[in-house]
Amino acid sequence: MLPEEIEAHRDRMWRRDPENRVEDVYSAERFIEEVGFCEALTDSRRPGPSLYVAVCGRRDAHMPRNVQKDPESRLAWTIKDEVMRRGKCFYGKVLKGRSTFIAPRLLPSFNALWGIPKRKEKLVLSDDAQVILKIMRKEWEMATRDRREASGIGERARFDKAMTQLQKGLKVIPTDVLYEPTFTYIWSIPEARFPEQLNQSVDREDALKEIARAYLVGAGMTLRRELARVTGLNAPEAGLGNWGLVDEGSAQRVAPGVYRLTNFSA
Repeated sequence: MLPEEIEAHRDRMWRRDPENRVEDVYSAERFIEEVGFCEALTDSRRPGPSLYVAVCGRRDAHMPRNVQKDPESRLAWTIKDEVMRRGKCFYGKVLKGRSTFIAPRLLPSFNALWGIPKRKEKLVLSDDAQVILKIMRKEWEMATRDRREASGIGERARFDKAMTQLQKGLKVIPTDVLYEPTFTYIWSIPEARFPEQLNQSVDREDALKEIARAYLVGAGMTLRRELARVTGLNAPEAGLGNWGLVDEGSAQRVAPGVYRLTNFSA
């Protein structure tokens, strides 16, 4: 259980109160920039900031079974699409393969931890993913159906698996979505939108510290393995990031695996 002052801090930072909830694409972009990164459509059953929870504006937000008929789910989905189209924030299936928004300021750190260097692509990426990436670097922008046809990967499961691998490695991103005449995403390569951020070189330890900083600023205090659960980092790496904050004085270790902002004020 978290102290109530920490929960109140998260309410404010993660927009879990009705007066501060996200209502449009502009408040969504401010929210993403403030928290650094968040998942798009997860609810209160998963830890960490979420655009959907921020749209609902309450701690106990649960995604309903029938999202099409739920006004909060529809609004969150609409805002998600608009943020993606505007391209002010990075969007893709990054953290644990789930839809993730990343503020541009943190993109160099995410790239250092999850990005696949070009020299390692043939070692890390599947053959299917390499075929798709080669096509994207030639075309720069393609719809899902066109890319499937160009790749020659007829089996949808194989194609989707390769696409998820490319997104987790920060190699492709969706930039638009069309619902008529048929549903399809428009895809591009991240360098088209974020060339400066993806060209920055960040040390892995510094990247871990900046990810930990962004999360702790929004959370106020982190419990054991919380950062690892949210990001998918292993426990030693998450601990290394938090210890980096302790070493510089911006965080305090209050118990094994538990960290709190040094300058926290309720």
